[in-house]
Amino acid sequence: MTDDSNDTGDETSGVSDSAVDLPIVTADDLVDAPVPTGRVGCVVLAAGTSSRFGDANKLLAEIEGEPLVRRAAASALASPVEAVVVVVGHEASAVREALSGLDVGFATNDDYAAGQSTSVHAGVVAARERGWDAAVFALGDMPRVDPDSIERLLRAYAAGHGTILAAAYDRKRGNPTLFDAVHFDSLATIEGDTGGRELILGSDDGALVATDDPGVLRDVDRRADVDRLD
Repeated sequence: MTDDSNDTGDETSGVSDSAVDLPIVTADDLVDAPVPTGRVGCVVLAAGTSSRFGDANKLLAEIEGEPLVRRAAASALASPVEAVVVVVGHEASAVREALSGLDVGFATNDDYAAGQSTSVHAGVVAARERGWDAAVFALGDMPRVDPDSIERLLRAYAAGHGTILAAAYDRKRGNPTLFDAVHFDSLATIEGDTGGRELILGSDDGALVATDDPGVLRDVDRRADVDRLD
């Protein structure tokens, strides 16, 4: 997981590891898996400066008449997560306005310019304040994620397939990701522009969750990427 809205991480495409040495949870593994009965929420990272997008804020760019960040948040809301919190920072008022009417909470990251890790920290604080057992971290510049992909993460978690899980497509690691609360301390110590990549790859209890959703790999960095989403 990275806050791709910062445009500074090493996972902005979501596909930085074409061959990842992690177990893969398949659809067959989830046939009888329940949705978690515990408290699992979603944090949408939407605080970055969109530096590679030009002068505009990419999160406010529209596809099919809606801002990217609104589509990303709506996808999370349509999944079985308990609640959705959006981390805002750069142009926070405009991002909040783009989400008007959606049942989301907000966390403000005043240090967003210091790197994506600061948005992760804000998300961890929000998760702890709400007493979540686990948190799904989604990205505000990935509007094509299917809610079913988030549900698969939750089902894999409930079935005990791992405490760090990443959505995958065609065996490529993507986003969103899920972290059990046992990893919140580790997430809170990452610095700079580092996301959760090393935690995922270095965990003895991490896994990829296979989806049939190319949206888990499709983010927006530059203006041309918006056209490719259509």
